[in-house]
Amino acid sequence: MLKKRDLHDCQVLYELMVHPEVFPFVRHKAASVEEYLFMTKQTIEAEERGELISRTILDEWGSPIGTISLYDIQEKAGFLGTWIGKPYHGKGYNKRAKDAFFQELFYELGIETIFMKIRKTNIRSTKAAQKLPYVVFVNETRKHILSQINKSEDIYNLFEITKDVYTLYTLRKQAEMVEEGHLKEA
Repeated sequence: MLKKRDLHDCQVLYELMVHPEVFPFVRHKAASVEEYLFMTKQTIEAEERGELISRTILDEWGSPIGTISLYDIQEKAGFLGTWIGKPYHGKGYNKRAKDAFFQELFYELGIETIFMKIRKTNIRSTKAAQKLPYVVFVNETRKHILSQINKSEDIYNLFEITKDVYTLYTLRKQAEMVEEGHLKEA
């Protein structure tokens, strides 16, 4: 479902990224395959320096379909950025990618908080975030962060996922599966 970023996937990912329903919502836009290749190389180097964490999202056959990243990491917290190519919208890849990424971030890499700044005009991403039971709308409780991301204009809403809330959600889901007989108790 996820793999570390590499340069081999740039052509396919670039073609998916430039779709008019995807491109406006991509954090780091590229005007050409070459520019996307350069940006991916910079992303890989930034991850090696501990500045971000980025993965390529794969479909069932191992083909690249998008990216998921945690940017601006400070004090065990960062901002989530995800995009998936248009042909893969509405097929459950977003939720599966986030689940796999959150498992890695929280339980392997020591991240405690994930923020999501979502453009108020990005209805698709807002609805996707609201479907996730471990996501909390924090415009009121994290006003200092909201004011930083909306410095010049009121563009974004702010959502938060904490390790504690995510852990509670995953434990509850496991308990439900045990209760339903889909999972044996450990």
